[in-house]
Amino acid sequence: MFANVLPPWSLKLTDFEVELLTMIAGMKDWPAADVGFDWNIWGRDKQQAPDGDWRFWLILAGRGFGKTRTGAEWVKTQVAAGRRRIALIGPTAADVRDVMVEGDSGILKVCPPWDRPQFQSSRRRLVWRNGAMAFLYSAEEPERLRGPQHDAAWADELAAWTHGQETWDQLQFGLRLGDDPRALITTTPKPIPLLRQLMADPNCQITRGTTYENGPNMPRAFLERILGRYKNTRLGRQEIHAEMLGDAPGALWPQETLLLSRVDRHPDLRRVVVAVDPSGSNGNDEGDQQGIVVAGLGVDGLGYVLADRTCRLSPEGWGRRAVEAFDEFGADRLVAEKNYGGDMVRFTLQTVRPTVPVTLVTASRGKVLRAEPVSALYEQGRVRHVIPDPFDNRLADLEAELRQATSNGYLGEGSPNRLDALVWALTDLFLAADPPGSAFLELARRETERMSGRNEVKGGAGEPAPGSVEWLQQYGG
Repeated sequence: MFANVLPPWSLKLTDFEVELLTMIAGMKDWPAADVGFDWNIWGRDKQQAPDGDWRFWLILAGRGFGKTRTGAEWVKTQVAAGRRRIALIGPTAADVRDVMVEGDSGILKVCPPWDRPQFQSSRRRLVWRNGAMAFLYSAEEPERLRGPQHDAAWADELAAWTHGQETWDQLQFGLRLGDDPRALITTTPKPIPLLRQLMADPNCQITRGTTYENGPNMPRAFLERILGRYKNTRLGRQEIHAEMLGDAPGALWPQETLLLSRVDRHPDLRRVVVAVDPSGSNGNDEGDQQGIVVAGLGVDGLGYVLADRTCRLSPEGWGRRAVEAFDEFGADRLVAEKNYGGDMVRFTLQTVRPTVPVTLVTASRGKVLRAEPVSALYEQGRVRHVIPDPFDNRLADLEAELRQATSNGYLGEGSPNRLDALVWALTDLFLAADPPGSAFLELARRETERMSGRNEVKGGAGEPAPGSVEWLQQYGG
């Protein structure tokens, strides 16, 4: 009888646990089966909620520590303690459903059959027999937290939330039911402002843990592969040892530099370029993405990074995306690296639009050597990142790549195509010599815009096309 209600994780047991379950299995009373779901017995000390008066319990732990299991068990405990409205928030709706609720260590698995909640997926909620409910929210939709009230919350992988600060703020406004509303936060640490803010909160209890602590409950092959690959690496310090890392040694773009570069608008721009760093991906594989970054040179002499349109598409797809960015931002040139594909890059772009101006550049030096002059522009305060909404940083992925670039090389995974595209864009704006005749072309462009405005005011039919011989004869004097 008891074997039918054993929790699935009981298949990986210590000798003590085997002895204990053997004893319990011989019991005839049905309540004895409840022991198999008693987290006070099976959970490690760090997986037990801390004593005392606190509002937030923050678990900073490595991959495989048991953060999800701890969160699910804590929710079960809160329901048993009388809480009735619990918020479940994850990076995406799929994460909340597939990991926090239905996952191998999720809420449905840790609850015994006789007290398992009903998952009403269409209404995005769990309902227990005692009337308690847990509601599912995604950090991709922070506005859904506006209005609902809760007396407890479980926030999973906070450092991976897309709209982290906004989602957290909305959660706090609604965490007001009962005499003692509390929240559990489970996450692998990343050096983001929201996490630092939470760690500094006097009402926050912090538990730290590593991947090694849950070693007996993980497959040996996983441990050997992950630890063998990432042991003694910077990524391993974050993902295995749960260290809150600062800037990498020799970082070309320190976090503080990037934060100081952010502005919410830009002045009039003298030039705008769209830079493309192609890759060998056909759009249907796991190859590197195609870096596409838009940047402009302001009338104040500063550079402004306007957009990151990086993608993983077919050549026709990324070519079209680059030309669309060219139109959207009124760019005067496409700059593309030709090392990968040579003239194929120009052909790809001009297949989308034959008249689009394309400048091909050659990577004759390594990535670090190319990046260092551009990082110096940031250090001198000559580059700005245009981020109109601080809760929706459209340059977040680009900034993440920049933080991994050091004087010793790139520390991230794969190729930093966003970074490369940025380097090509700012090099063209700041460091490359102006192409022959560019001054005349710029003057002609401005004059065309000015006279086009005059043409619109006249509004007459049959007006000559701006720049034509007739147009120059009529308005040039």
